[in-house]
Formats: sequence, structure tokens, C-alpha cells
Amino acid sequence: MAVAEDRGAEASQTTLSESLGNLGNVCAMLGDFPAAEQCYREVLDIQRREPTDWSAVGQTLVNLGNVQADAGRSDRARAFYLEALDLLEPIHDRRALGILYSNLALQEATLGNTEQAVSRFKRALDLHRAVGNEDGLAVTYSQLGKVFAATGNTVQAERCLTNASEHFIKLGNEVGEAAALRLLADIYQERADWQSALRCVERVLLLQSRYGLDSSPEDLDRLARLRQKVRPA
Repeated sequence: MAVAEDRGAEASQTTLSESLGNLGNVCAMLGDFPAAEQCYREVLDIQRREPTDWSAVGQTLVNLGNVQADAGRSDRARAFYLEALDLLEPIHDRRALGILYSNLALQEATLGNTEQAVSRFKRALDLHRAVGNEDGLAVTYSQLGKVFAATGNTVQAERCLTNASEHFIKLGNEVGEAAALRLLADIYQERADWQSALRCVERVLLLQSRYGLDSSPEDLDRLARLRQKVRPA
């Protein structure tokens, strides 16, 4: 194993740190969150003993936050993200900061801190826009739309989800587009705008058929109910 070899006397701490970081990434992908956290914490210890690369330390803190978020511990994830933010803000890495603000906003929303979540999502959008991160824009607009919808602000939710859908189209991300359209359909149904809701669901089913995906029973049932609503009396 690379980590075991790098613990040998000949290996540098930097090499060991890289091996531990890679192992942590693998453990996180496999869902072994305690092992991933142990690896990242050891990386952090090494980084703090070496001449400080604040960008690297910040990324390790982000990794620790991601592990906590994936494990459902939003309060701990938030703490790691805030510590990472303190280090990464002065470096002005806008791409990394955009992703970090989006991650932090998700945890704020999970913890019920809606105002903070909206503020951080908007900051993430500004950063994604500045670097042309289309994927970041699509996902963040979608996430912000969900927050607005959950708080009853359907006007802002509609705007965000429409933007999300447009960015997903640019990316060719049919799964993301379909998810945004389903949420838009929810909003239109809440307003009794059956025709707009129907168009969204029809588009979802078109995407599924175009790419050889099976239509979900839920989507088909929804389509039938909406067609009944818009059918002339």
C-alpha cells in the first residue's frame, strides 16, 4: 500500500500527505467516512507542521467538511467550511470559493439558517459567473430554487429553476434539466397553471425517451393528471 510505503524513513512528509489525501478520497467515495476523516486529519497535521501552503490546508478542511456533510453531520461540516473560508478568501481562488460557498449554503439550509443560505448561494453564483463555471451555475441555481420554493417564495424559485434549466441545457445535462423541470412543475401546479406544468412534464418525458431512459411511473401518472386538467370541458 502506498501509504504504508510512504511512512518509511525515506519518504518525505509531502509525499505521505499526498498518499493519505488520495486514500481519503477513495474512502470517501466508498462511503467509509470514519476512515476518510482519519486520513484527512492526518494530512492536516502534516500540512500544519510543514511550511504553510494555505491553499492546501484550506482544501483539506473542505474535504473534512465534505465528509461530515456526506455523513449527515451538517453542524460539523459547517464548522470546517467556515474555517476553510477564512483561509481561502485571502487567496482569491474564485473557482474554489464558488464551490465552497455552495457547499456551505447547503449546510446552512439543512440547519434551517435560510437567510444565511440564500446569501451564501448568491455569493457562490457571483463567483461561478466570474470564472464561467457553467456547472456551478446550474447546480447552484437549482439548489437556491429549492430553498426559495421551500420558504414559499415561488417567484424567486421559478426564476432560479428556469436559470438552472437553461444552464443544464447548455451543459447537455439531461438529468439536471429534468430535475429542475420537475420542481418548476411543482410551482406551476401550486399556482394552478396546469398548462405550464404540463409543458415541463412533457419535456421531462421527452428527455427520457430521447436518451433511451425508461419513463418513471410517477412522471407518466403526473402527465395523465395534467392532461385531464388542461383538456377542454
